[in-house]
Amino acid sequence: MKQIRTVDAVGTVLCHDITQIIKGVTKDAVFRKGHVVREEDIPVLLSVGKEWLYVWEKEEGMLHENEAAEILCAMCLGDHMDRSEPKEGKIELSASCDGLLKVSHQGLKAVNGLGQMMIATRHGDFPVKKGDKLAGTRIIPLVIEEKKMEAAKKAAADATGGAPLLELKPFVHKKVGIVTTGNEVYSGRIKDTFTPVILEKLDEYDSEMISHVTWDDDDKKVTASILEMIGQGADVVICTGGMSVDPDDKTPLAIKNTGAHIVSYGAPVLPGAMFLLAYYEKDGRRAVIMGLPGCVMYAKRTIFDLILPRVMADDPVSADELAALGEGGLCLNCETCVFPNCGFGKGH
Repeated sequence: MKQIRTVDAVGTVLCHDITQIIKGVTKDAVFRKGHVVREEDIPVLLSVGKEWLYVWEKEEGMLHENEAAEILCAMCLGDHMDRSEPKEGKIELSASCDGLLKVSHQGLKAVNGLGQMMIATRHGDFPVKKGDKLAGTRIIPLVIEEKKMEAAKKAAADATGGAPLLELKPFVHKKVGIVTTGNEVYSGRIKDTFTPVILEKLDEYDSEMISHVTWDDDDKKVTASILEMIGQGADVVICTGGMSVDPDDKTPLAIKNTGAHIVSYGAPVLPGAMFLLAYYEKDGRRAVIMGLPGCVMYAKRTIFDLILPRVMADDPVSADELAALGEGGLCLNCETCVFPNCGFGKGH
């Protein structure tokens, strides 16, 4: 690549896109990389402020911005993703199906920390729709040392074990059982307003409710119902009510007595501190069991909105990951809720 005066550029090959920006009208390339400059192009180039141009002159050990962008794209591109063609050294990735986006935070930081290159993504562990933009990649200069891109590939591979920096997990069909607890609901003194909320949120995913029971605060009945639902094929069992520390609240005990592994009883998220997450695995049956606190019934967004997408994509949640939700785990209860386009649950 070499620099040349625009008025002397006739017959040379552009090594970068020339962008024209007119506020409120256009921002697009008037000439693309690879264009052979003609006499009639000179006034146009001068009108967009280009008195000097970079024209292509292949240099050993150096990569053009589009070549480098292809390398960055390959680091990120996983299954169920579409990619754009290079444009001004940038490539964008989008979702080819509905699913849960996973991002290697360590790998992303390692690559971006090298300088002269960038990968920008949307937040991981959140649901995306088919067609949603996932990431954009580009290098900062017009050309970059090939060995620097090799270092980037190594940094990404070291962080992921060779897997892409991004993963899109498609949502999976789930059979769901719901156990409603509480003496006041069981006796009919108050109406069950919790279950409709759960069903509304489940409707956003490929799910079907195969069983729903209501019990008083009898942990043995709740335990038996959970196990029965799992035996009937439930992939997810959701228990509502009875999640606090009051003497009558025995849902955590009922879940524990199923023999499931309790990941955590409690989460650093408001609303949702009394959330319980457990994984059941026995006799060839697997299921996720969640105990939902009362806030899920009336708050716009809670811990349930952060964990449900992961459950629906078969993405296991660890205790460490729950603990990490503390930063960003405070819902500000905005008058107009814009979740997930806000900071709730985005503490990485």
